[in-house]
Amino acid sequence: MKNILFVCTGNTCRSPMAEALLKAKEIDGINVKSAGVFASNGSEASVHAQVALHQKGIACSHASAALTEEQLMWATYIFTMTEQHKMLILNQAPYVSNKLFTLKEFAEEQGEVSDPFGGSLQTYEQTLEELERMINKIVDKL
Repeated sequence: MKNILFVCTGNTCRSPMAEALLKAKEIDGINVKSAGVFASNGSEASVHAQVALHQKGIACSHASAALTEEQLMWATYIFTMTEQHKMLILNQAPYVSNKLFTLKEFAEEQGEVSDPFGGSLQTYEQTLEELERMINKIVDKL
């Protein structure tokens, strides 16, 4: 069993979309969660994130979660959306360094996943496409 944890800032945009995309693949032996480094608990995914996922036929039932040590220990892999998220986690939990990657780093690409927060539906759709491309690249490596 492999446990995948996606991490972003508020756990309402990028990481919930990444979580929903990977869950929708229904891969045996893969559990998926998401959290945010500055998240409050219990918020829904942003409306545009939900709509963008719905347009792809992917359900999104989500409640935001603040990142916890328990989640870090649970995860086989921790994928952050940015280098800053990765560094924040390393500063608090250096013992997870062997399983902590930016999503693009693990997908062998440069850069960071763009943040659609506050943007239009089209911005969310573009971020969703970016996430889908990354997830398709990492699935075989999991």
